[in-house]
Amino acid sequence: MAIIVNLDVMMAKRKISLSELSQKVDITQANISILKTGKAKAIRFNTLNALCRELDCQPGDILEFRKD
Repeated sequence: MAIIVNLDVMMAKRKISLSELSQKVDITQANISILKTGKAKAIRFNTLNALCRELDCQPGDILEFRKD
């Protein structure tokens, strides 16, 4: 079982760059990159809230559960 992070998909749909999203959400580019590549072990609710606000999406648009 795995949680898949689809942040790159949402960023592409909204046509927003990593640096632009970083500024709007007030998170370092390095941390957004870690989320985007799926290497993050956790995400804070306030970070998820800010991402959803800026990308105009739901948490389920960014995070996905897949069974093996």
